[in-house]
Amino acid sequence: MTDLGWIDAAMTSARPQAVAALLRYFRNLETAEEAFQEACLRALQKWPVNGPPRDPAAWLILVGRNFALDEARRRSKQQALPDEEILSDTDDAETAMADRLDSEDYRDDVLRLLFVCCHPDLPANQQIALALRIVSGLSVQEIARAFLVGESAMEQRITRAKRRVSQADVPFETPGAVERAERLSTVAAMIYLLFNEGYSASGGELHIREPLCEEAIRLARLLLRLFRGDPEIMGLNALLLLQHARAPARLDANQNIVLMEDQDRRLWRREMIAEAFALLDKAVRLQQPGPYQIQAAIAAVHARAPRAEDTNWHEIDRLYALLETVQPSPVVTLNRAVAVMKCDGPAKALEMIEPLASALSGYFHFHGLRGGLLMQLNRNDEARVSFDKAISLANTAAEAAHIRTHLDKLMEEGKKRKH
Repeated sequence: MTDLGWIDAAMTSARPQAVAALLRYFRNLETAEEAFQEACLRALQKWPVNGPPRDPAAWLILVGRNFALDEARRRSKQQALPDEEILSDTDDAETAMADRLDSEDYRDDVLRLLFVCCHPDLPANQQIALALRIVSGLSVQEIARAFLVGESAMEQRITRAKRRVSQADVPFETPGAVERAERLSTVAAMIYLLFNEGYSASGGELHIREPLCEEAIRLARLLLRLFRGDPEIMGLNALLLLQHARAPARLDANQNIVLMEDQDRRLWRREMIAEAFALLDKAVRLQQPGPYQIQAAIAAVHARAPRAEDTNWHEIDRLYALLETVQPSPVVTLNRAVAVMKCDGPAKALEMIEPLASALSGYFHFHGLRGGLLMQLNRNDEARVSFDKAISLANTAAEAAHIRTHLDKLMEEGKKRKH
């Protein structure tokens, strides 16, 4: 991490709470965003000199609020622009703000903002994209990759969503019980995408962004508090916990990717796994299966295996087949192909994924898996082409490095054949 990397990490982690609190103050999305951005600019000026504040979120909220209030006064000519030192002097106020951040007033700010972004006046794809941009601060490029669409198309989608929110005069209050239930699936989808961005980053220096994963889990738990009897929200929580439990084993000391079959399972977080098992068991008893429960069940099969070779791949294949019927998508079929490879061999798996080539032409994992299957079938020239394509689509240095290890193996095999 660079010298200023800690500042970027702190601002990213504080963003959801800060923007949500600013929105509650000003009831205007553009004002809240602008205030947060100004606070971040001032943090870049102040923090390297003064060191990190005790609570970055409190600092950013105070500075952002002061800026937005001053802008309103200046525009109305009610008050002159205060001196910069006055605007950014938060030493006395920061402590009080930090003490209030965990109080009831602030506890559900982020969840309130999520439900605002997922307003029914917006198309579903705009709701999730807007929430990822406003709540989580993901870049347009990162969101576009999550949706497997072009960056310019996603930029237009988010711009249209902001315009609709402004024109529709959306109330910035927590919706009632009926409205919450209507928006639940969209909010859950946004939390899931937020977690995925942390689990496997679509850009930047870090392959895993744990603060995003932890924020997604926090939001999922808040959602479960509101909908205690919903089996899909139980399933979502279980899924996120099971995936995040493996985080300590997913990268080696050099930040290289460690595949699940090679991970040291002693590093997996057993308390998270136990919590996830309890949630999943409770959800299953309600006999209302859904996509999150099925994905959690797949993750649970991996978590229950003491060793990689003990994994029940036939059960995983069965669960993916069920997921294909409940929520069909090319990515689900691609994931199922890994189980098919383990059960029936690489030729059968390759036959399954070849029809996905057009739909997943810009998807890193498609070309990585295809290259691996071709290499197992000794079709090395074709495998090399797929690996090269995967490297060109890699989202992080760790992904690119992982694929290069396969290319290195192909080169070594080529040298051996020549000798």
